[in-house]
Amino acid sequence: MQNFEYYNRTKIIFGRGTEKAVGRETAAYLKGQDLRILLHHSGGHAVKSGLLDTIKDSLKKAGVAWVELSGVKPNPRLSRVYEGIELCKKENLKFILAVGGGSVIDSAKAIALGACYDGDVWDFYARKKTPAAALPLGVVLTIPAAGSESSISSVITDERGPWKQGVNTECIRPVFSILNPELSYSLPPYQTACGIADMLAHIMERYFTKEPHVDLTDELCEGAMRAIIRNARRIFSGGGEDYNARAEIMWAGSLAHNNLLSTGRIGDWASHGIEHELSALYDIAHGAGLAIIFPAWITYNIKEDTPRLARFAAEVWGVDGAFYDPKQAALEGVFRMKNFFRSIGLPVSFADAKIPADRIPEMARRAVRFGPQGNYRSLNAGDVEAIYRIVAEEK
Repeated sequence: MQNFEYYNRTKIIFGRGTEKAVGRETAAYLKGQDLRILLHHSGGHAVKSGLLDTIKDSLKKAGVAWVELSGVKPNPRLSRVYEGIELCKKENLKFILAVGGGSVIDSAKAIALGACYDGDVWDFYARKKTPAAALPLGVVLTIPAAGSESSISSVITDERGPWKQGVNTECIRPVFSILNPELSYSLPPYQTACGIADMLAHIMERYFTKEPHVDLTDELCEGAMRAIIRNARRIFSGGGEDYNARAEIMWAGSLAHNNLLSTGRIGDWASHGIEHELSALYDIAHGAGLAIIFPAWITYNIKEDTPRLARFAAEVWGVDGAFYDPKQAALEGVFRMKNFFRSIGLPVSFADAKIPADRIPEMARRAVRFGPQGNYRSLNAGDVEAIYRIVAEEK
């Protein structure tokens, strides 16, 4: 087990009706400072559902005023981030409230970084500079998926490339996050499914490690993945307003990416880097892209560490090793994973997602522009191209 430090400052307020506490929490954090904030959202689901009106009412009752910036899209755009930075600096705003899913939260985090920096915030995402400060931010979560509500991560798309890059820094971890599972009832099924794939991928990136003697976090990862799969099946078999299933999924999404499951481990993260090229070039939802890439990544790695992959098949997907040798067990696990993703409406191939295969060498080169991908197995451009070709050949 690796040495580690674990700290998570995010206050989680979880349960029915908790969004009504947002004004109180914001005012309490600001403690009499200028009670003006940037209110950041997509302008879509939060508005149509009436959630934004509830939040504004709560802020107003707490004496909190706001400047509003909407229009965040999936794979959040750098151009919107620049608008938010300009607003914060012009209006001298010292706090950001993000209302939405991972895209809105990641956009808010980028704004928080840029508002405290004199240069181009993309410097941090392009690995030219290291962040030192950010505005504090709070969250009202609407889409269980990215875990950004309690993570140190932000991923932004620069349309000029297009490039999709991430930054990880403690200073952008939210100070509070409000999680009401009821807010996810009205999500389109596809958004729910993408979120499920995203949180599973966050756990798998941590689970696939070469680090020995991590029994506790192995078990935590496996248990969390089983719980996500079980409750996803409840939701997609007619339990769209099953509060307990939605609550399990929402909490799992946060635990998947708040670094608790990383303690003592060195994760992989190649699949995320490989998927980012799909999102950058074809604007596919991140969770859908991960559903395409992760099974292919496992298939490509079966010769590298068959016992770990066979264990994953057994403990997460219920493959009985008595009927298979380890390699066959691992492949059966991949088969069951793809069937699960398809059962909730996700693609598992380029054909499913209507992605052409004519840019595979280019995507592979882009994926390794900062060096090889992955820690579980270091992947060069040729390896990445081979993984893309697995999903290109999948029917």
